[in-house]
Amino acid sequence: MTLSPADITAIWLSLKIASVATLVSLPFAIAVAWLLARREFFGKSLINGLVHLPLVLPPVVTGYLLLISFGKKGPFGEMLEACCGIVMSFRWTGAALACAIMAFPLSVRAIRLALESVDTKLEAAASTLGATPWHVFATITVPLAFPGILAGAVLGFAKALGEFGATITFVSNIPGETQTIATAIYGHTQSPGGDAPALQLTIISVAIAMIALMASEMLARRVSRKAADL
Repeated sequence: MTLSPADITAIWLSLKIASVATLVSLPFAIAVAWLLARREFFGKSLINGLVHLPLVLPPVVTGYLLLISFGKKGPFGEMLEACCGIVMSFRWTGAALACAIMAFPLSVRAIRLALESVDTKLEAAASTLGATPWHVFATITVPLAFPGILAGAVLGFAKALGEFGATITFVSNIPGETQTIATAIYGHTQSPGGDAPALQLTIISVAIAMIALMASEMLARRVSRKAADL
């Protein structure tokens, strides 16, 4: 297997973008999942629908919405560039944003199911002993729901790693800047003689995803055993 420098860059850029997208979106996914799992409020169905909207919308639509919102002339894009010097469109930061939004529903779904499976009586018992809500959440809720949180993070990472439609629409396919494994494979399939490098990148993509899934499964089992021992 021989990879070109551009393909190697695309692999590292994919790992970078997927990692940043997962780490940035995970706290928000936990918060939204907890809100949907533990609270009843007006408009809950609307919030749930908005969270899962990227799953049912064509990815190109999501990418276009990001382009008109976070592009240099978009309202959020101008604001970020003016106050923070952050440019999203046609940059790797924009690719991370697109991947985070596309992966967000999967993370929320897995984490919400984990939170709903936690016995609320344990949380109530801790509260009656004087623990604050934040202390209960950090010491009881999160440890018990950790396998689900980990599953949500891995699902989000895998989705971000393979994201294509929203990314290429929002940030294009710029080698060394926004070209990920998915867009590099697409580029190879559109050029003569590109079947071999496209197949190599496909194998690498499958291998990375499988390693992430197996690692998360091993870690989740270890955490579950420790929780059972306690």
